[in-house]
Amino acid sequence: MLQEAENKLVERLHNEKTQQAAFAELVKEFSEPLYWQIRKIVLSHDDANDVLQNTFIKIWTSIDNFRGDSKLSTWLYRIAINESITFLNKQRSANNVSMDDVDSFLVSKLEGDEYFDGDEAQLKLQKAILTLPEKQRIVFNLKYFDEMKYEEMSEILETSVGALKASYHHAVKKIEEFLSTDN
Repeated sequence: MLQEAENKLVERLHNEKTQQAAFAELVKEFSEPLYWQIRKIVLSHDDANDVLQNTFIKIWTSIDNFRGDSKLSTWLYRIAINESITFLNKQRSANNVSMDDVDSFLVSKLEGDEYFDGDEAQLKLQKAILTLPEKQRIVFNLKYFDEMKYEEMSEILETSVGALKASYHHAVKKIEEFLSTDN
């Protein structure tokens, strides 16, 4: 969505008379990209749908607080990522999974997902990504799959560009190491 169109949408979201129609437009415009961003974090299709729904509820209840300090899309991604992390933390807690066991917990979710239709190479890449710490995994996904610029990631994740570049570099090295061994 172009910045000018985004600005007009924000104006309509802040106007009581046009808010509902504008929100419907927002949902239509951002459902798919937010779904895929969430899916890369929570892995399961059903979980991604639940988190997406929670994300839109959070957006609806918080829209009046959006001041336009960042782009609307940046704000939406930040909410989606935070909701995804919150969801995973609740699941880990409910299943008594320690942070050290996270990758095996998520790998089992990935392998058991009936909607995952990737080949063996894709599965191995996903397993490699799951060995990364959560923040590195998010940075890697945003850069590698979404081809997002570091400046935009910096706004979404509220982290410096330098730290993001370092995080991505470390993530790539870990993934290369994982893929070069037989797992």
